[in-house]
Amino acid sequence: MISRREFLAIAAASVRLKADPAEERNIGGVRRQPDQQNAGVPVRPDHARQRGRPRGSEFVFARLRYESGDWDYNPKVAANVLDSIVQYTSIPVYKEEVVISASSREIVSFPFVFMTGHKLVRFSSAERENLRIFADAGGLLFSDDCNHDVNGLYAKSFEQEMHVAFPADALAKLPASHPIYRSFFTFSGPPQTSHELVAGHEDEGKRQ
Repeated sequence: MISRREFLAIAAASVRLKADPAEERNIGGVRRQPDQQNAGVPVRPDHARQRGRPRGSEFVFARLRYESGDWDYNPKVAANVLDSIVQYTSIPVYKEEVVISASSREIVSFPFVFMTGHKLVRFSSAERENLRIFADAGGLLFSDDCNHDVNGLYAKSFEQEMHVAFPADALAKLPASHPIYRSFFTFSGPPQTSHELVAGHEDEGKRQ
């Protein structure tokens, strides 16, 4: 298993290797990309970075697009997460959400991938294989059940898919002693909320 820092270094190096200097022309300090030379559209390096080319040192909020379900549910979560990172840490962030397909080999360029939805989850064989490659490289897949129901359709079908993709590594509930609960803020266990949804019904005040 490699560390997050090593993973970022490898990912950044792979991105740099893809750029072929022979395929670019410098004209008056303005860089033209190979696919834009025929159109005659100059792209400045800073502009290109802002349009989907984050630096290797930046945290990127990458959302997983998968063929089944509703992968684009809850569109505000990226802005909320990035705002919290800016407020509470000194980690540089890329300010735009990036969408990456579960079947794309480029998924390994993103150490953190967010997945959400509230419908049935069924990965294709290509999506499942890519997720295995992503996890084996040290990637973190964060799955958010918008139903807030551990017995709901999304949660159950996601767990089934994880068992198929990783048959030797069963999903297990993290114990209260897990370091994740003390890696930044300190919790005695999983953070509690003021409400929860169980089988579609909201019970206010059940958790304090």
